[in-house]
Amino acid sequence: MTMLTIIPAIDLLDGVVVRLHQGDYDKVTRYPLDPVAHAAHLRTIAGVCRLHLVDLEGARTGAPTQHARIGEIARAFGPGVQVGGGVRSRETVERLFAAGVTRVVLGTAAVRDPAFVRSVAEAYPGRIVLAVDARDGEVAVDGWTKGAGVSAVDLARSFADLPLDSLLYTDVSRDGTRVGPAVEATALLARETGRSVIASGGIGALDHLTALAATRAIAFTVVGRALLEGVFTVEQAIAAAQRSD
Repeated sequence: MTMLTIIPAIDLLDGVVVRLHQGDYDKVTRYPLDPVAHAAHLRTIAGVCRLHLVDLEGARTGAPTQHARIGEIARAFGPGVQVGGGVRSRETVERLFAAGVTRVVLGTAAVRDPAFVRSVAEAYPGRIVLAVDARDGEVAVDGWTKGAGVSAVDLARSFADLPLDSLLYTDVSRDGTRVGPAVEATALLARETGRSVIASGGIGALDHLTALAATRAIAFTVVGRALLEGVFTVEQAIAAAQRSD
């Protein structure tokens, strides 16, 4: 039986904690939250072993610019930070690891430069997360601004032989909306690939977490806006993820 683990998320834009609505950079909600202090607090909560950090500026431009801030957050949280957003080179991957990041998330690069993904996944076994972001089943790239012309399952299968940590599946149309996750699509990806899968996008109620847990196929879920806006606490999320009735 697969247990569902909660991964809190912090999205950074110009060093500020934000959330986008459906990946739209024109629909930004900013939160008066110190990301470093928040990361340190999350680490004190029993059951929180990972932190999902997104460099939204890097995701949009393909050139990460928030390394110093990311390093501060990684040091505050300790082992378990995973970072994505504009990671397109071996140099960037190595710089993130040097900053204390445990895992690096690659998304657009999987479509644009699969040889690069293969290279770093083989060089750092178990430390690369492949982000499979989709809108209506089609993979979305470049900060979710463009369709890639390939399905989520097919993209994941093309890297079936690599020693990846996991797949991060986001339904872009649900991200930041709190309407509920793409439960069946996420579970299907897990079953079709045999990989550990991280569900992302649309979590807005404790019942959504219970539904993900009930599939017994999904290993992790990223929760962002609902936690930032106090819809429920991390502790409540962890408790809901342990229910599967």
